[in-house]
Amino acid sequence: MHPIPVSDCLPRDLARALLIGRVWRDDVAHPGPSVVAIRNGDVFDITREAPTTADLFDRADVVDIARHAPGERLGRVEDLLQPALDGGKPRHALLAPCDVQAIKACGVTFAVSLIERVIEEQAGGDPARARDVRETIAATIGTDLSKIVPGSEAAQRLKAELERRGAWSQYMEVGIGPDAEVFSKSQPMSSVGFGADVGLLPVSVWNNPEPEIVLAVNSAGGIVGATLGNDVNLRDIEGRSALLLGKCKDNNASCAIGPFVRLFDETFTLDSVRAASLTLRVDGADDGFVLDGISHMREISRDPADLVSQTFGAHHQYPDGFMLFLGTMFSPIQDRDAPGAGFTHHLGDRVTIATPSLGTLVNTVRLCTEIAPWTFGVRALYGNLAARGLLTR
Repeated sequence: MHPIPVSDCLPRDLARALLIGRVWRDDVAHPGPSVVAIRNGDVFDITREAPTTADLFDRADVVDIARHAPGERLGRVEDLLQPALDGGKPRHALLAPCDVQAIKACGVTFAVSLIERVIEEQAGGDPARARDVRETIAATIGTDLSKIVPGSEAAQRLKAELERRGAWSQYMEVGIGPDAEVFSKSQPMSSVGFGADVGLLPVSVWNNPEPEIVLAVNSAGGIVGATLGNDVNLRDIEGRSALLLGKCKDNNASCAIGPFVRLFDETFTLDSVRAASLTLRVDGADDGFVLDGISHMREISRDPADLVSQTFGAHHQYPDGFMLFLGTMFSPIQDRDAPGAGFTHHLGDRVTIATPSLGTLVNTVRLCTEIAPWTFGVRALYGNLAARGLLTR
């Protein structure tokens, strides 16, 4: 596998970026997670100011806290990341930068991924049928739906025409209809971070990474920052039935987020997210396979702010805030194991998701049944914080 310089895992403008993360500290009386702020490359434990990132993101002075709150210096940020790249054990293990927030995700927000979801459905989850179905779909409806505004009159006319042809799909409904697909991706405290293993169900034989930007949203519905995520996808299981989405999406270590949340400030805003491009690279450990892809946020069919408003509002509140995956345009179709079979993961694959303003998220693919089970949940978190004297209310 190609080496990843640790500098590539951090925002290109690290000196200006306001980064918030979480680390596991073994060097305290009651080992547990701490909230950290990265200041010009130095790592500061600010847990006494904000015991959880959910608490921090709710603060009106979140930017000031990130810049100036007192905290214990834990070293350089490169020292957090480098051991994960080398396969070693860091002094402080880097965790996902969220804690008690709900983990939500949006699907079918790009035209390319919309077409692929329809193909999964029509193929019944069978990768061997995907190429023939793809050709049929392209002949019927084309492959460029990017000019269609979801919920518009043009979208409704297209829907009527596709229904007439017998080509309408539940994925088309959420792709170009008025209502976005928003689902619960994972449970609070279950996400894994930079350098961790991500998990696949053993029964899945057709699966892929989904590189996405993830918004950090506070309890008032305010978007406070962004990070990277891998919304691990099991194409064969979802292709059998959309009602299997929970089985497909929420498994041990099936949600990776990180490495840090970059807070919005004068140098990084929601417009920065709208203009971002994400690169994806998959390196095969057993076959030398390399897959490269790119996802441009400018091609998203629903604005990030609209996706937040469809998630949060008078209809649904999140008192602990939430993390929101914005969807991906990347559904890999490059053949790996056999002609026409498309892409699927091999165990040991290294997945690298990157964009210059947020850095790089690196994870390794394993079976979810062979990864250490998730045992540290919300009750364990608050019990640990209480034992460390870090709860102020």
